[in-house]
Amino acid sequence: MRTSKGGIGLKISFALQVTDDAGGQGEPWLQDCVVSLSPCADLLVVAREQKAAFLSAKWRTDDSGREEMTLGVSWTGTLSTEEGGSACVCIFTSCLNTFFRSSTGRPDWTCVVVGFTSGYVRFYTESGVLLLAQLLHEDPVLRLKCRTYEIPRHPGVTEQHEELSILYSAAMVTIDGFSLFQSLRACRNQAARGTAASLLTLLLLGIMTLCVFDQMKNASILGGFNASVKGSPPAMSQYVTVGSGPYTGFYYAIEGSSQPLLSHVAMAVASKLTSALFSAASGWLGWNKNKNEEEAPQKQKPKVEPATPLSIRFGLPDSRRHGESICLSPCNTLAGVTDDFGRVTLLDLARGIAIRMWKGYRDAQLGWLQVPEERSERDFSPSASLPRRHALFLVIYAPRRGILEVWAMQQGPRVGAFTVGKHCRLLYAGYRLMGVNSVTSQGWQLHTQQVCLLDPITGVLRTVNIPFHLALSDKKSERAKDMHLVKKLTTLLRSRDIELDILESEARSILLDIKHPAVKKQALESLLSNKNTPVSCLVNITRALDDTLKRQEPEEVDAELLQLCSSQLKLLQLYTDIQQLHSAYFFLPSLQDSLEGIEEELSRVAPTLQRYAQFTPRHSVSFAQDSPDSPLPAQAFLSQLECTEDEEVKVIRRSETEWNQLGNFLFWSCLCGKSPLHKVCYTLQQAGISPQQLLSLLLSVWLHREKELLQKPEENVRNLHRLLVALSNMKGAVEESWDPQSISPWWQQVRTTCVQSHNAAAALLAALVAHRAAKASITSRADSKFQSEWEAVSLELEQWVVCVRQLEDVLVLQTLLLVPPPPGATGGATVQCSIKTLLEGGTGGIADSVSKWVFRQDISPERLKEILQKRENKEADDNVEQRDKEERHEKEKSQEDTDRTAELLLAVCQRFPHSLSPDFLFAHCCWEYVVQWNKDPEEGRYLCWSVEHLKMVSSPHIQQGVCTMMWSTFIAKRLSAATFLMEKVGKAPKDRLCRRDVGMGDKAMTSFLGCCVQLLNILMEADSAVEEVSAPELSIEEAWSGAEGPASIAELALEQRGVHYPLVQHHCLLASLLHAAMTFSVKVKPFSLFDSKGKNAFFRDLTTIQLMPSGDMDPGLVSVRQEFLLRVLTGWVQAIDDPSSSAPLPSSGPKAEWWPSLCLELGSLLQVNPDILRRHLVCELYSQGLDLRAEEVMLEVEDKDVLGSQLLVLTGQRLSYSLLHSQNQTQAAMELLARLPPTLCTWLKAMDPRELRCPLIPLPQTSRLVGRLIEILPENHAQYSLALHLLEAVEVLTTED
Repeated sequence: MRTSKGGIGLKISFALQVTDDAGGQGEPWLQDCVVSLSPCADLLVVAREQKAAFLSAKWRTDDSGREEMTLGVSWTGTLSTEEGGSACVCIFTSCLNTFFRSSTGRPDWTCVVVGFTSGYVRFYTESGVLLLAQLLHEDPVLRLKCRTYEIPRHPGVTEQHEELSILYSAAMVTIDGFSLFQSLRACRNQAARGTAASLLTLLLLGIMTLCVFDQMKNASILGGFNASVKGSPPAMSQYVTVGSGPYTGFYYAIEGSSQPLLSHVAMAVASKLTSALFSAASGWLGWNKNKNEEEAPQKQKPKVEPATPLSIRFGLPDSRRHGESICLSPCNTLAGVTDDFGRVTLLDLARGIAIRMWKGYRDAQLGWLQVPEERSERDFSPSASLPRRHALFLVIYAPRRGILEVWAMQQGPRVGAFTVGKHCRLLYAGYRLMGVNSVTSQGWQLHTQQVCLLDPITGVLRTVNIPFHLALSDKKSERAKDMHLVKKLTTLLRSRDIELDILESEARSILLDIKHPAVKKQALESLLSNKNTPVSCLVNITRALDDTLKRQEPEEVDAELLQLCSSQLKLLQLYTDIQQLHSAYFFLPSLQDSLEGIEEELSRVAPTLQRYAQFTPRHSVSFAQDSPDSPLPAQAFLSQLECTEDEEVKVIRRSETEWNQLGNFLFWSCLCGKSPLHKVCYTLQQAGISPQQLLSLLLSVWLHREKELLQKPEENVRNLHRLLVALSNMKGAVEESWDPQSISPWWQQVRTTCVQSHNAAAALLAALVAHRAAKASITSRADSKFQSEWEAVSLELEQWVVCVRQLEDVLVLQTLLLVPPPPGATGGATVQCSIKTLLEGGTGGIADSVSKWVFRQDISPERLKEILQKRENKEADDNVEQRDKEERHEKEKSQEDTDRTAELLLAVCQRFPHSLSPDFLFAHCCWEYVVQWNKDPEEGRYLCWSVEHLKMVSSPHIQQGVCTMMWSTFIAKRLSAATFLMEKVGKAPKDRLCRRDVGMGDKAMTSFLGCCVQLLNILMEADSAVEEVSAPELSIEEAWSGAEGPASIAELALEQRGVHYPLVQHHCLLASLLHAAMTFSVKVKPFSLFDSKGKNAFFRDLTTIQLMPSGDMDPGLVSVRQEFLLRVLTGWVQAIDDPSSSAPLPSSGPKAEWWPSLCLELGSLLQVNPDILRRHLVCELYSQGLDLRAEEVMLEVEDKDVLGSQLLVLTGQRLSYSLLHSQNQTQAAMELLARLPPTLCTWLKAMDPRELRCPLIPLPQTSRLVGRLIEILPENHAQYSLALHLLEAVEVLTTED
C-alpha cells in the first residue's frame, strides 16, 4: 500500500515465496521461528532449533513483465554440530565492509551470528560455512545485541565504537567490534567467502561520560560528605535491562583498561537479578519448555574466563510488572519497553524515568525510525550551515489487533496507522554496517532499511516510510499547513454531491492559501488530474492562480509553478477550441473536383474489401470508457501533451490506447465529415504541434477504426485526402528543398505506418490516398520547375507503386487468414500479418502463414491437393484457345461447387504464384503439422497428415531434405526412446511406460511407429529419384524480393546433404518391426533380431556411411527372426477373424491387408525363407475358417508336399470335430464312423480339434479343402491313401446332410 507524495506509507521492498504446510490451521509456521534481517535487507535468516535457511535478495520478472526484488533461498542446513545437539535461540545478521572505501555503500560481505542453548556462539558465512565458534558461558544464550559506528551529529557527543553483546541468564559478554571484525575477516579469507549477521534484543547504550555536576552528585551519594572527586570524569558503559525485580534496571561498568581482545573476553555478571531478568528468549519463542533432560557433557570444553561482578545502580521497581523486551532508539536517548500487562512504556535513558505509556498493546513489537530533514526545506534559511534536523518516530506493531502504528516522539500524536495481518513480524535491526569508522564513513550513502514488516501469509516484506514534516507542529511548519490543505483539497475533489460553483470557489481558495511552491504545484497537478472536475472549473481556477502569480514580485514567484500555470492554460484553451469545433453543426459541401484515379482503384479493390469486411472480428463486450466513441476527458488530454520552452506543444506517446483516444478526439469528426477540418488543422498548427505528430495521430485513428471506415469507404477516403493535403501544406511538413527524385521523409512516414499496420484494408486505402497526394505534389513541383507536359517520374512514386502492390497482396492474404475455422477444429488465434511481418518472415513467411491457416482450418492433404489442382487446371484452361462446349459446361459447374474457402485460397495463390507454389506450400504444411504434433504427441493424426503432405511434394530434392530435417529434429530421438523401452521390457510396453519414456500413450506410439515407416520409405524413394531429376530453382515475387529473414523450408531442404540408402533401409526395417510388435503385441527384444553390426548402425546420422550387416546370418538369429514374423502373421489372421464378412479390409491398423506382403518383404530382408511364411499363413487362414483367402495364398506356395502334409492334419482335425466332438452327432455320422477303415478311425481319434480356432466349418468348405489336398499331393505320397479315405468320408457326410 502506498499513499500520495509527502505522506506516510508502507512500500513493498521484497516478495518472499512461502508455503504454509499447516494448511491454514492455527498460526503460520513462521511464528515458531527465529527471524533476523540484515540492515541492508539483502539477507533474511529463518531458524528453528538446529535448522536454518538463508534467503538472499534477487531480482526477478513477474508475469506482467515488471521487475521486482524477491528473497530466494540461498542455503539451508543444520547449524549445531556438538554432540547431543543444541537449539538455536537467537540470530543476529549484520553487514560488514572489508575495504576502506566502497563506491556503492553496499556491504562487501555478510556474516551470521547464532547463539545456542549450549552457550556456544557461532559465526557463519552467507553460504552456511562455519567461520568461528566460541563457548563464552555455559548457560543458554538469550539475546544478541550489536552497536555499530554512528557519525556524531553534534559537537561534544561521545563517539561510539562497535561492540557485540551476548546475554545469558546470569551473565553478559561484550566483545570489542574491532577485534571481532579482524578475526572474522581472517576466517573469511581462509574460507574464501563470507557474510555477516546479527540479531539482538539486549539494550546497551555504549560509553558515556558524566558532566561535572553529575559526577559530584554521585560521589556525594556514594561516599558521603568527605568523598573525593576525580579531576576527569571516568568513561562508563551503560546497560539497561528489563524483567522483574526490578522491572527496569540500569547498570554502569567503568572502563578502566583498554578494550579486551576476543581471546580475553570480559564478562559482567548481574548476580542480584532474578532468572526473569532481561527478555527471556525461551519464553518468547515457546521453545525448551519440556526440555528436562540434561545435556551430555561436552568433551574438552573450552576454558571459560571468570566473570566480573556488576551491581545495579538504580531501576524502576514494579513487583507485579514483568518486562518482555526493550528497544533502543537510534539516538541512544529513548527506549521502548513492552511488558506482560499489554503496555508500551517510553523511557528517558538520560534521566532514568518513564515519560509516556500506551495501553492495549499485548505482545507488541517495537521499532524506531529516524528521518532526516529534506534538503530543500532550509537551503535558503540563515541556518542552512547547521546540521540537518532529524525526526524520531516509534513504530508499534500490535499483532492481537493486526495494526501497525507510528507515533511522533516524545509527546507527539499518532501520525499513521495501517491495518496489517495478525501474524506479521516487525524486523528492526537497530544497527548499520560494521567495519566502518570516522574515516571510511565520510561520503557514504548507507542503504539500510530501518523498520520492515514481514507478512508470512503473503511472503511480502514492507518498509515503513515517514516524511519529516509529520514530526512538526502547525505552528512550526508552513508545509504541514500546506499538506493539510492538500488533504482538504483531495477530500473536496472526491466528493460527488457538491455543486460546481461551491467546488470551484473552495478549490480556488485552497489553492491560493497554499504557501509552499512545491506543495502548490502538487495541489494544482492533483486538481488537473481529477476526472470529476469540469473543464470550465479547471480553466477558471488555473487562470486565477496564474493572475495571482503574475501580480507578485518576480523575485518571489517560483518559475516552475508559473510555467506550469501558463502551459496548462494554453492546453486547456486548445482542448476547449477543438471541442467547440467538433460540437458545432457543420455541413460539408460536395466537392466539385473528383479524386482522379482513386475511384478506379476503389472499384478495382471493392470486391476484396467487401470480402475482408465480412471476416473482420465481431464486436465484443468492452467497457464504455474503452470505446473509441467515448469523449476524451480534459485530464487525459492534459496528460498526453506538454508545452516546451519554445512555446510549442509536444505530444507524449504513452500507451497505444491513449494515443488512439487522442487521435479520435482530434480527427475522427473530420474523417466523418462532421467538423471543419481546415479550421481544426489551423487551430492545431497555431498551438505549435508538429505536423509529423499530427500525421501519426491521423494515421493511428484511421487504421484503428477500420471497421467503421469500410462502411462508407468513398466518403471517408475523400475526407482523408483533404486532411492529408491540409497537413502536408503545414510549415515543416514537406521540406521546401525536397527533390522529387529522392525519398521524402514526410511520405516515408506514411509508408512506414502502412507497412507496419496489421489493418490491411485501412492501410491500403491510406496508401492509395497518399499515393495520389504525393503524385499531385510532385506534378505541381515539376510543372512549376520545368513547365513541361511530360509526366514526372520519381523514386518516390516508384516506392508508392511497390507499397500499394504489397498492400493489395496483404489484403487478400489477410482475408484468407480471417476465415473462421470450422466447428470442432483446433482453431487458435488468428494470425495478423503486415508487410513488415511478411518481409521479416523471410522467403517462406507467406507460405508459413498459409500453412498455419491450413492447420487451423483442419484441411486434409487430399482436399488441399484438390484445390491446388483446380488452380493448375484453370491456368491450363486459360492457355487453350478452343474447348469443347460440354467440357466447358462441366468446368463451370465444378467452379460453382467450389466453396468460399477454396476460392479465397485460390485468390491468394494467384497473388503469390512463386511463394505459394504447390511444393512450397506442401513442404510448409508438412513442417507445420509435425511441429504441432511435437507439441502434442498424443495427436497422432498430425504426424500422419504431415507425412501425407510430404508425399504430395513433387520434387525429390525437397522431399529428401524435409525428410532428413524431420528425422533429425523430431523423429530420431523418440524412435530411439521407443526402441530402448521395448528392448528393456521385452514386449509391447504399457501406456504408463510409453508416456514416461517416449512422451505419448501406447496407441499414439503405435501410430507414431507407422508414420516412421512411411517417412523412411518416402526418404528412400526420394533418394533413388534424386539423380534422375534436377534440383528446382526457387524464386519469389518481384514485389517481395526485399524479404529478409529466415530461409524457407524448401530452401533449407535443398541445403541438406544426401543420405546413405542402406542406413535408411536399416532404420526402416527396425521401425517396421517395432510397428508390427506394437500392433499385434508380440513379445520381442528388437536388438535380438540384429547382429552386432546392425546394432551399432542404429540412430547414426543418416548422411554418414556406416558398416552394415552383410553375408549369411547366423542360423539361430534367422530362427528368431522367423519366429517373430510367424507371430505377426498369426496376429494379423486373428485380427480379421470374421469369416462371414465380405467387406474389404481397411487401409491401416491391424486389419490392413498389406500386413502379409510386408512380412514377406521383411522376410527377404531378414534372410527368412518366404515359402515358410506363406505355408504358415495358409494354415493359419484355414484354422481361422478363412478358406477363400487361404486358397489365394496357396497358389504362391512352392513346396506343395509340405503344405499338403500340414493341410492333411488340419482336415483331419475338422473331420474329427464333426464326427467325434460335435454336440449334435447324428445317427448317420455314427454309422459312417463304424464303416470307416480302422486305420482312418484310429487316426481321426488321435486328432485334437482344439488346435483349430474355428472348428465348426460347413462341410462343403471341408470337402473343397480335401479336393485341394488331393490335387497338391502326389500319388506316391505316403499319406495319399489317407487323403482318399478322407475324401470318401466327407462325400458321404455331405450326401447324407
